[in-house]
Amino acid sequence: MSRTFRRAANVGAAAFLLASCGATGFDADLRGWMPGALSTADAAASAAPRPQPDDRGVITFPTYQVAVARSGDTIGSVAARLGVDAARLAQHNALPANAPLGAGQVLVLPQRLGASGAAAAPGGRAVVSDPFARQSARSTPSPAATTPQPASGPANPTQHVVVAGETAWSVARKYNVSVQDLAAWNGLPSSMTLRVGQRLIVPVAGQKAPDPAIVTTAPGSGSPTPRPPSAERPLPSETTIPAADPGPAAPTTDLGATRTAASAGGRFQMPVSGSIIRVYEKGKNDGIDISATAGTAVKAAGRGTVAAVTQDTTGTPIVVVRHDGNLMTVYTGLDGLDVAKGDTVSAGQSLGKAGRGGFVHFEVRQGFDSVDPEKYLN
Repeated sequence: MSRTFRRAANVGAAAFLLASCGATGFDADLRGWMPGALSTADAAASAAPRPQPDDRGVITFPTYQVAVARSGDTIGSVAARLGVDAARLAQHNALPANAPLGAGQVLVLPQRLGASGAAAAPGGRAVVSDPFARQSARSTPSPAATTPQPASGPANPTQHVVVAGETAWSVARKYNVSVQDLAAWNGLPSSMTLRVGQRLIVPVAGQKAPDPAIVTTAPGSGSPTPRPPSAERPLPSETTIPAADPGPAAPTTDLGATRTAASAGGRFQMPVSGSIIRVYEKGKNDGIDISATAGTAVKAAGRGTVAAVTQDTTGTPIVVVRHDGNLMTVYTGLDGLDVAKGDTVSAGQSLGKAGRGGFVHFEVRQGFDSVDPEKYLN
């Protein structure tokens, strides 16, 4: 039936949406669905690797500093290690004061720290841990290894404070960086989850993609797809002036009120008292749908024998009653049943109760061929 087809289509659509989830979570911009010429991923330039933290886990940029959490760290342990106020550090990063931290998670410091010597390992060699490389690199002590230094060159990562509705993809697109670089610089989880008020460091993009307007391509190789305007800046807000007078209201149609009344000499009675909300269409709707409140008694349309009691794909009961003259009536949309297969029923006897769907589906069949039920109703 048509309702079964719609359920199958909905399940297929849900499976297709789940299939779009990748290793970095669901791409809210849906760019991963259309690879190739329609992708805007190449427009985001690759950023340089994030600088390694010092022995305290601090990275110093020209205008601010960040702390990189270690395995098992909390807001309190990071604050104690750096000598800053834990409540202020938590508030600055929109986190609870007792929030646990994941290894590699980045916290923007509310104040600038002074230089601090690195803890020396045996043999006078300092150990600097990079949580993203997942390995330890040993180097000879030097001013750069023991004292936080500003980042070289003009590269000074931008700070971005997350607002409601933003995703990792929308932030990356706003600053023209890849979402992978944004995740690596901030230690984001694999789900790419952001929180309102979270402070992100936005890496400085590297080599930008060439302007499609000035790129000359070889014959037969195709032309680059221009960057869509929506990927660069939001569309301007527009105010639509309403019309002086509203248009006429659309007419409503009540199929139950406008249908032609059946003749008084019909063979069967209505299984429930209600309006016909969907009429018979051969091959599309092999019966009629009658509005019915949940719990309403569904009655046999005529005297006969219960030939079958089964269920559809959703577990909804289906009752088939065989009548004289090679006629059968079919009832679906029921909840509880009052009859079983082989029972003899009289016209008007209760077969069960209407379900919560709001209607009962009723069919009349001549043998196995469906016919218009309204021609048999009185």
